[in-house]
Amino acid sequence: MKILFLVYHGFSDESGISKKIHYQVKGLRQNGHEVHLCYYDFDPRGHRCRYVGNKVIADYGTGALAAIRSRTQLDCIYNYCAVNAIEMVYARSFMNASPILVRLFHKLNKRGIKCITEIPTYPYDSEFKGYPLKYKIPLYIDKLFRKALAKKMEAIVTFSNEETIFGKRTICISNGIDLDSIPIHNPKKQNDIHLIAVAEIHYWHGFDRLVAGMGEYYKLNPDARKVFFHVVGWEDDRGTTSNGYLTVEQTAKKYNIGQYVVNHGKLFGDKLDEVFNQCVFAIGSLGRHRSGITNIKTLKNREYAARGIPFIYSETDNDFEDKPYIIKAPADESPVNIRQIIDFIDTHDVNPTEIRNTVEHLSWRFQMEKVVREI
Repeated sequence: MKILFLVYHGFSDESGISKKIHYQVKGLRQNGHEVHLCYYDFDPRGHRCRYVGNKVIADYGTGALAAIRSRTQLDCIYNYCAVNAIEMVYARSFMNASPILVRLFHKLNKRGIKCITEIPTYPYDSEFKGYPLKYKIPLYIDKLFRKALAKKMEAIVTFSNEETIFGKRTICISNGIDLDSIPIHNPKKQNDIHLIAVAEIHYWHGFDRLVAGMGEYYKLNPDARKVFFHVVGWEDDRGTTSNGYLTVEQTAKKYNIGQYVVNHGKLFGDKLDEVFNQCVFAIGSLGRHRSGITNIKTLKNREYAARGIPFIYSETDNDFEDKPYIIKAPADESPVNIRQIIDFIDTHDVNPTEIRNTVEHLSWRFQMEKVVREI
């Protein structure tokens, strides 16, 4: 099948989302499909452009008018699909439903092209709670047109358990992994406990709960075994303080434990592997309840399992609920129980390869073919 994989933004080497999209494309190709990756980015001159692969299919120019044109002039996508006999469009939602998008997919439908949209997290409205108005305006527009856009789809792809979204049937899959790209965990033996979290951090990740737990642990055990928290990524604090939460840095300062929280910034490749191998336990999302989500299959849980490192999370993730290498934290605002993590590490003989073997069926090749079969 000829598939156009449509993304409404560009890519970066350190972005987990960027890597995920490329692995999804790889998964489709592994199943024999011809995939054309369409995305939006800047060229070396600073022009706003829409690409398919390395080919520019629209050059919108520079300046404010170019920004407007990039959102309103989408016929280049339809024309590319028509000329190249595209049979299916797989679009990754950017929470950007609009009359322009509704028109584009209406034209694609009339041409007989099957269209589906992936919604990475659902529901997502609460993720904008506390954000400044300029970030909420696109969400308001999305609210007005999301149902009309959903009507143009064959189905909505979701990583939740929802049977319908915006009135359209869903295809429920798991976030996948590319095992070829994820090295097996090789932890160093040491007495100190090193924890790791990798994310583009938002308030719904709830890492402040982990730091608060460390603060309570050190308050009660100032001379006890040392616990360090390694944070890899960057923290987007929009919506954090306005919703009454603290950032990782603010929480560490509150408990005066800054020396035990190590912020590495963005890392990837060998440098990321080095930090992982220094650590023995990983931190998944601890605050999805803050954005109204109870069931979700996050990419990060799967990446931790693919490496073979045990981890903690607080949402419901049906792929891991019964696994012996996870800890479930309560979905509330209580500080994480650090003693529970230490006891888990001391009493569980974790084999990274055995953990990795439990998620082989979650490869992107398998997950993306489920989508195509449904369509």
